[in-house]
Parts: sequence; C-alpha cells; structure tokens
Amino acid sequence: MTLNPHARYPSARSYVLKLHHDATPQDGRIVGRLENMASGSCFDFVTGDELLACLARDVAASDGKEGL
Repeated sequence: MTLNPHARYPSARSYVLKLHHDATPQDGRIVGRLENMASGSCFDFVTGDELLACLARDVAASDGKEGL
C-alpha cells in the first residue's frame, strides 16, 4: 500500500473566519477577518467578494509551499 504524500486538507489551507459584531450575513453584510492558521496571516474584508479574493490570493501564494 502506498500512502499519498499530498494531504486532502493541508494545514496550510486551514483558516479561522471571524465575523465583525456588525456583520449581518442574512442581509448580505459580511465584514470580518480571515486568518491562515499555518502562517498567521490575517486579511480584513468588508464584502463577501473581498473575503473570496483574500482567500484566493492566500491559496495562490501558498501553492507549492505546503511541504515546507
């Protein structure tokens, strides 16, 4: 049996999502902070689109570094 060296859910892609106390997702107001658990990098966002953009940039930046 050969083990796959690539984790399905790599720790470099683990995040904590913190919503601001004024956020009202049911009304489309998503404000908060996204924190990468492996690197400690934080990204503040004020819209859902910014949240997704922060996530996409961080994943792109970490590609190829997961084994480090």
